[in-house]
Amino acid sequence: MTIEQQSHTEATVITTIVMVLMFLFLWFVVMEVPALEEEEGVEISFGNSATGGGVTTGVANPQPAPLPQPTPPPAPAAPSNNDLMTQEDESDVRLREEQEKARRVQEEALAEQRRREAEQREQERLEKEQREEALRQERQAREQAAKDKASQYASMFGQTDNPNGANASSRESASSGTKGNPLGHGVSGGNSWTLDGRQIVGSLPKPSNDFKQAGKVVVNIVVDANGKVVQAAVGKGTDISDQATIQLAVKAAYKAKFNMVDRPDKQMGSITFVFKFN
Repeated sequence: MTIEQQSHTEATVITTIVMVLMFLFLWFVVMEVPALEEEEGVEISFGNSATGGGVTTGVANPQPAPLPQPTPPPAPAAPSNNDLMTQEDESDVRLREEQEKARRVQEEALAEQRRREAEQREQERLEKEQREEALRQERQAREQAAKDKASQYASMFGQTDNPNGANASSRESASSGTKGNPLGHGVSGGNSWTLDGRQIVGSLPKPSNDFKQAGKVVVNIVVDANGKVVQAAVGKGTDISDQATIQLAVKAAYKAKFNMVDRPDKQMGSITFVFKFN
């Protein structure tokens, strides 16, 4: 039952109650009729009586006139089919309007939710791209730093040894009868060294050959102003793969001693150790 139908029913009930109360009021108060006074009768002789007296007519005992019955109030007219159809049509129209309004509100809420979800996905995508870009840049920075360090290390420990040149210089020094340790390069005990502008003090230390290896190990060195080897690492030109033998050569390179110079910077050179089967 709609609100309009409920209001109509309540109005009908209230109207019926009011009319019944008015009817009772008229019945007991307003329409009460006072009793009529009895009239004396008049004897009339019509000659049909044995005594000639006729029939006496009159109102010896008059009957009271019937009281007028109050007219009952008209019953409220029942709603017609047209009224019901009109009410139902209006109710259906309002119901459809409310349903349509609720549907539009729901669609708008759903569209807003989808828009927010799309914005959130886009924000997450941008944040992911930013994180990936930051990681990529960090990785590139690490790789570049590693390359720079490797380049610096290679520049410090680059291959500067030239055994053939050292041997040729040694031969040249020997043929020319140069005495003592040559300047810049030389040969000592079958091993050679190269260090621009410097001389070896004494002789090159010899690594042991306990592992019975044959070949050569090139050790790049960095020498300070006092002639001490402060850095040593295996360099290009090494043809021995045995790590133990390589470590013996590196340890021997640290024991090498060169002349002192009056310069604060460090110099780079190399020592080539030759291993032979005993």
